[in-house]
Amino acid sequence: MKKVIVIGAGAAGMMAACRAAECGADVLLLEKNEKAGKKLYITGKGRCNLTNACDTEELFASVVRNAKFLYSSFYGFSNGQTMDFFRENGCHLKTERGMRVFPVSDHASDVIKALERKLHKEHAVLRLHTEVADLLYEETGGRKRIAGVILKGGRREAADAVIVATGGLSYPSTGSTGDGYMLAERGGHTVTELLPSLVSFRIREPYPGTLQGLALKNVRAFVMTAEKGTLIYEGFGEMLFTHCGVSGPLILSASSYYGETGKDSGCILKLDLKPALTEAELDRRILRDFAENRNKRFKNALGGLFPSRLIPVMITVSGIDPEKPVHAITKEERKAFVAVIKNWNMTIAGTGDFSEAVVTKGGVSVKEVNPGTMQSRKVDGLYFAGEVLDLDALTGGFNLQIAWSTGYLAGESAAAGCGK
Repeated sequence: MKKVIVIGAGAAGMMAACRAAECGADVLLLEKNEKAGKKLYITGKGRCNLTNACDTEELFASVVRNAKFLYSSFYGFSNGQTMDFFRENGCHLKTERGMRVFPVSDHASDVIKALERKLHKEHAVLRLHTEVADLLYEETGGRKRIAGVILKGGRREAADAVIVATGGLSYPSTGSTGDGYMLAERGGHTVTELLPSLVSFRIREPYPGTLQGLALKNVRAFVMTAEKGTLIYEGFGEMLFTHCGVSGPLILSASSYYGETGKDSGCILKLDLKPALTEAELDRRILRDFAENRNKRFKNALGGLFPSRLIPVMITVSGIDPEKPVHAITKEERKAFVAVIKNWNMTIAGTGDFSEAVVTKGGVSVKEVNPGTMQSRKVDGLYFAGEVLDLDALTGGFNLQIAWSTGYLAGESAAAGCGK
């Protein structure tokens, strides 16, 4: 019986261990934390958006980096098969807005229990409080191949194949401290630049601080370079103001495209607060509001346009005297106000750090991994799965689907070939 060691009992690691054991391998799953699935417990605010029930085309379109690399993984273990897996292992599912899939109970623990049931059923061994310090190698016919792992403390565990599924750098409190990157680099692999992704933006202007906690729905956002106005991202959805910036689903998706371009040249976040209306339509709407409130001061005539907390900020941005009577506002001022509502610009000062990022952008270069097996092109018998790879996607269950699919393929391949 072939021995497979999986490093990391997160989403990808547990799925890899389940599949390798199911394929007949002797599986040892090593986890340095006190429990399996520690990061899974907090995903989706504890509800665990475990996949997305969209069609395959949208699944690929939602992967931001290296989508083509996932062809074999996604078709080998699709989102539909993922849902079947969890149902078959006792986790009932429901689909919500945006085709996001959650456990019916709204408890991430049910997702972890389903994986643990499968591990137990297939006789995979889970060993907690066990940290891997390094990988063991041997030379065979001029090729480097895996021989096992060295545990912290010096103990050695032999194996025919090792799957590295240690996650990234996001939420380091859950144990995601970049161990897999270190193991990969020591084995001669390239690790691309690591950046926080699916994360909030910090804003240079003071507006967010006064609006902290305010959520805006049905907003269109654009991220563009400050210097040349190159469009990096455009999206529609919900956003939230924080004490020093902006967050929410719309902004998290925008952050996936920010990366190096934003750091190099500076970026502007442009908000269209009334995307359902053209500038001409919005102007007519404001004219009607002004006509109904013609004798009021400007500051008291905007209740129909914005939430109350947003009104003082929009007055400041407009440059119109808040005490000015509505009937005294000029056409030019009104037109400029319309333009501000449709094009509210804020300067992005950067993103939040890894402590709040949902996933890591960057990782083990996919050029050095076989997409049909998840095996290293440099070391026989060494496989990678999940967030440790240079793969990331939009919010909505897509990143976990990457973990399930790559984990499943890595487990299957390791059990079948073990690098031979």
